[in-house]
Amino acid sequence: MIVIEKVFVNEIPLLHIMKKKYYDQKLPFILFIHGFTKAKEDNLYIAYNLAEKGFRVVLPDCLYHGERDEGYRNMDLDIRFWDIVLKTIDEIQMIKDYFKEKGLVNNNHIGLVGASMGGIVTLGALRKYPWINAAVSLMGMPYYQKFTQYKIDKVKKSGYQLPIKEEEIAHLIRRLEQWDLSEAPETLNNRPLMFWHSKQDEIVPYNYSYQFFETIKPLYDRTPENLVYISDENSGHKVSKLAMTKTVDWFATHLQQT
Repeated sequence: MIVIEKVFVNEIPLLHIMKKKYYDQKLPFILFIHGFTKAKEDNLYIAYNLAEKGFRVVLPDCLYHGERDEGYRNMDLDIRFWDIVLKTIDEIQMIKDYFKEKGLVNNNHIGLVGASMGGIVTLGALRKYPWINAAVSLMGMPYYQKFTQYKIDKVKKSGYQLPIKEEEIAHLIRRLEQWDLSEAPETLNNRPLMFWHSKQDEIVPYNYSYQFFETIKPLYDRTPENLVYISDENSGHKVSKLAMTKTVDWFATHLQQT
């Protein structure tokens, strides 16, 4: 039997999912970060399947999302995108520590997965936290600075007047450098990492994640089984059922305790 429990870690609402018989046991631990404008409940399907494999899974609501919604919509939410990403990276530590202090986390079996914005968070968190043992990026990319400029250029081409000044943009780009994994790929340290991305993605460019994958392949020469890129031909900006299955298989292979 799978248990779904609602928990608050400080102000962060989250869903805590595991097999009932393992409720108070130390288990491999996986955090799943949702996408932009989504909520924790949107990933229950994959969390359930991970729990069936014996993982403890936690789904938090990111800042301004789900139960933390403050009414921001459209461009008002868009301009807070990186605040949400960076806040979520910080909160990952807090959430992990909460469950660790309760004796529920196997320290050598900690995973992180995210979709879209959550995939972007995942790649930044890999630079910050060496304690992440395996990860999956679904439609994410690591080029924080380049992606910021891409989004700004896209808004300008639409004719929309940006609500922030050029110097604020420059400050943001400098601020993002410290979590831009493309600037420090060696921090991956051969940790298992799977990418899934659709070639038809119109929101997060496919070529960004694939370019990064090609760049880091030499770092995995001795452990090629720890780095995988799965291209999808048709899904667009939507995680396919196959991607979910591959995610479960990835953690079952690289994170399952023996």
